[in-house]
This record gives sequence, structure tokens and C-alpha cells, in this order.
Amino acid sequence: MSTPGVPDLERLKEQVRQQFTHRAASDLKWKSQQETQGRAATEILLRTARVKPGMQVLDLASGAGDPALALAAAVGPSGHVTATDLVPDRLAVAEEFARERGLANMTFRQADAEALPFPDQAFDAVTCRLGVMFFPNVQRALGEIRRVLKPGGCAAFVAWGPSEQDFQLRIPREVLRKYVQAPPPEPGAPDARSFARAGTLSIALREAGFKRVQEESPTVPWPWSGPPEQCWERQQEAGAIRRFTERLGPEQREKVFHEVIEAIRQYYDGKQVNFTAVIVVASG
Repeated sequence: MSTPGVPDLERLKEQVRQQFTHRAASDLKWKSQQETQGRAATEILLRTARVKPGMQVLDLASGAGDPALALAAAVGPSGHVTATDLVPDRLAVAEEFARERGLANMTFRQADAEALPFPDQAFDAVTCRLGVMFFPNVQRALGEIRRVLKPGGCAAFVAWGPSEQDFQLRIPREVLRKYVQAPPPEPGAPDARSFARAGTLSIALREAGFKRVQEESPTVPWPWSGPPEQCWERQQEAGAIRRFTERLGPEQREKVFHEVIEAIRQYYDGKQVNFTAVIVVASG
């Protein structure tokens, strides 16, 4: 049900803000591992957006800085990257990471993708990695992206593919479902898999007026640099798994721990857990 006096879309936006605000501490804790995990997806995004030195790039839902930091390295000193996010705590983490790397060609700004605070035709490219699924009004956001793109510019997006092909999520869920049923999501709540079905993101782009739309669904490495125990610790911090584990009793937690670790260990080579995932990559 809607909150009295609060529009549905605004309520959903607040849900997204709350969902990701708690991630800032986790971003700091797992900085190196998360960057390694998403490297292949980031490389695909940069190629899809045709990022080159000297370009002006807007990155949406930048989170803790991936892929914005990689974009800044790609455009070089003659280019510039504007990193944005709805959650200021996560942007603060990204800004700290940029300082550590000496990246001076970046600006960090809290921004709502549905009301971008930038002039028309300001950017050569707009990118968004694993964020477009959480825009409550996708068409409004895509319209804003078109507005700020220069003529001939490219917008590129990465979204999650099917959950059953995301092994970092699938493996613990299979164990957890033996012990507990996850609470149903709130109707209308943001869905990380909203563009998992082939063609749905392309349709959204075309409906927003984008031309030369392309889409693919590659399988990419999604490794965890560390042992299975550390991998499971991080997984429990994510909302999708936490909704399960919060319902476990003490004895169930112990059983789940051992079963999940054994399942993950099958993918461990002594240095990293070699998961893969399917992502959706679309551009226009």
C-alpha cells in the first residue's frame, strides 16, 4: 500500500536509497574484492560505450566508484568523468578511492537519474553498471539520459541476467531454501532482475527514443579473491541473502554455514572462488 501523502515512485526511490546506504561500510571493507569481481563487466561497459581519451562521461549509480574510476583512467587527463549516485555515503567512498589513485579528472555529485542536474548535450557518453534496474521510473531516467547526451553520443548499460545463472547468488540460495523460506518482496519494490529477460532493456531504450539499440547477454567471470568463508561473509551482507539468514535459528545458522562453505569450496582454486554470472549489456 502507498504511504499516505507520498507518491508511489518517491516511496520506491526512498527504498532504494535506504537499501544502498548501508552498503557504504561494506564497500570499504571489500574494496579490492569487489573491484576484481566486476572487472570483466566494467571492461565490457567501457567498450560498449566506446570510451576514448578526452571524452566527457557521466556515470550513473556509481556506488563506491566502479566503474567511474576505470572510466576516469580511460578518458585520461584531457577527459573528465562525473560520478553520480542517489546515496551520498557511497559517493564519499568513491571520492576517497579516487584520491588514493591520484585521479584528478573526476567530479562527484549526488544526483537522481530521473532529474539530472546537468545541461542539455553535456556528455559524450553516459554509463550505468548494475543501476538501471533500480530506477523507479525508468522511462523518465532514460529521457534524462538522452537529454544530456551530445548528438551521436552513446549510452551504455549493464544489468543483471537471470538469477539462476548468477552462481554467487544461486549456490547459497539453494542451501538456504532447505531451511527457510524468504519473505516475499514488497509489491513494486525495486527488482535487481527486472531486465534479466532477453530484450526487455532494449525495448525500454527504444521506447525512450534511442536509436541503433543493441543488446547482448554474455557470461562473465565473477570471482571472489579470497577463501569461501570470506565469500560467505560478504554474501550475508547483501539484501538478497540477508532476507533469508535473518529468519534462521542458531542451529540452522550453523548447518547453513557448513553446507554453504562446502558448496562454495567446489569453485575455490586456493586463491579465489571462480564464480560466473550472466549480465545484460545494452546500448543506444
